[in-house]
Amino acid sequence: MRRLWAGLVAAVVCTTSALAQTPQPFPRPGAPQQQPPGPGPAPAPQSPLTGGAPGAQTDPGAPTDATLGFPIYPSAQFVASYDAGRGQRYFIFGTTAPYADIVAYYRTQLRERGDQVFQQPPTHMFEVGRFREETMAFPPGVTVKDWTWGGSAGYPNPKLGGEPARFPTIIMIVPAPPAAPQR
Repeated sequence: MRRLWAGLVAAVVCTTSALAQTPQPFPRPGAPQQQPPGPGPAPAPQSPLTGGAPGAQTDPGAPTDATLGFPIYPSAQFVASYDAGRGQRYFIFGTTAPYADIVAYYRTQLRERGDQVFQQPPTHMFEVGRFREETMAFPPGVTVKDWTWGGSAGYPNPKLGGEPARFPTIIMIVPAPPAAPQR
């Protein structure tokens, strides 16, 4: 049983790290050699008290703190939402703030220490609320993931021409289904 568990954990870690890598194009014969882009200028530090990144566009269809039942990091941009099953949805937000700052923000806001579930890539989960297997697909909570681990440029912004082009940190919020009591 231990070997099965160890094999499962190894498979998850390998799959997660492979998915976090950014694909690079193959060079073509006769194509001019391009130098890899150097590190760009450091992003301006953001504070959760500033109310958002300068020039960040507000999506009118984006969920709010009130609709999710969880705080949303002030400079986070709504990326997408997905059906999680059993009446729940995932809500994905991207931010240019460092992973450690986002984890600290949610520790303070949720008054919960949370758990670092992966060291590579760093992934921190805050499970808030009781998980009911018969009515929920996932426990209500917030997951924060560092998408710059291993040299990755970050999570690609799915909005064409959206700024930033990549998000270093992704926040996933899974609220309780409507029939379940909120925290």
